Amino acid sequence: MPIMRAALFVTCVNDALYPRTGIAVVRLLERLGVAVDFPAAQSCCGQPQYNTGYRYEAEPLVRRTARAFAGHEYVVTPSGSCAAMIREHYPRIGRKAAEEGRGGELAEAAASLAPRVYELTEFLVDVLGVTDVGAYFPHTVTYHPSCHGLRGLGLGDRPRRLLAAVKGLDLVDLPGAEECCGFGGTFAVKNPDVSTAMGADKIRAAAGTGAQVLCGADNSCLAHLDGLLRRADSPLRALHLAEILAATEEEPLP
Repeated sequence: MPIMRAALFVTCVNDALYPRTGIAVVRLLERLGVAVDFPAAQSCCGQPQYNTGYRYEAEPLVRRTARAFAGHEYVVTPSGSCAAMIREHYPRIGRKAAEEGRGGELAEAAASLAPRVYELTEFLVDVLGVTDVGAYFPHTVTYHPSCHGLRGLGLGDRPRRLLAAVKGLDLVDLPGAEECCGFGGTFAVKNPDVSTAMGADKIRAAAGTGAQVLCGADNSCLAHLDGLLRRADSPLRALHLAEILAATEEEPLP
């Protein structure tokens, strides 16, 4: 019997471009005894709008997200940036709306949802209390901590502890790991030359480790890095941590 229920917030990037990550999260959580719900009303969290200065345009997405996950004690997402958007910025959006005399409904919705949202590695380590999830991945891996997870959520060593417990996985340190990869959402669009230079530094460091896989916990950053790797004809590939943790000897990663 499942030990608890959790709702998956897959995020729009994963839904549109990386559905395998969402599938991996469900596969992983169900293996650990968690019954996973998927509220169909979920959509974008509003991060692109908010980061570009369109706070009012983000407000309907705050309301929609809060309604979609109402009644779920745990909301799990394989995206540090979207988790940080909900936990850090939803309450700010709500407070600003109240300060502008537009009522407290938005602030109440944000305050209700924010504490129930967990990035995947937080949920595994802090809520389920596991680091060994029974995974098997016989490859050399280096881990890039994305900025939102590292600085916004304070994930610390949770992802590395999970990776270190994977059978067959050889985890190697990434030089300059805490440096930004240069993606930064709309930053990459507004400042493409700077973004590309930062990403080039990151993939150079990753390639120098001899790893086969560059792992991360946020597919937006990995999309940026994997694009640069492919343009450089590098054999190194980017892969979301959830897909590694979902792999087992009986059901390896496709």
